[in-house]
Amino acid sequence: MSELCYLLDENVNPRFHKALRRLSREMAIRAIGEAGTPPLRTPDPIILNWCEEHDFVLVTNNRASMPVHLADHLATHHHIPGILILNADWSFSDNANELYLIWQIGNAEDIRDQIRFLPISRDH
Repeated sequence: MSELCYLLDENVNPRFHKALRRLSREMAIRAIGEAGTPPLRTPDPIILNWCEEHDFVLVTNNRASMPVHLADHLATHHHIPGILILNADWSFSDNANELYLIWQIGNAEDIRDQIRFLPISRDH
């Protein structure tokens, strides 16, 4: 299947992880605070470094500061597999279905070094 792996930011409701798991057990989904991921309250720049090092797309609700952090990250010649911002007007199910669709047909290069707001399936 897809080469995309998702890291759920700590501001994403934990129930969202379960909604994604119901769609596919094959998806690589981790959440901040789990073993092997950045601990809770890790600053965003360090999370971006972790995502780059481990090749995970960050899934977040952080619309305010994440664009600034990404610009700073890229300015230092770093890269990131991508950042996906959940749609606040959608249900868990709608957001999960969109991430599943991205995972199924997505190409990691489509979102590399970018912030994309859901839905991105309408971009194609």
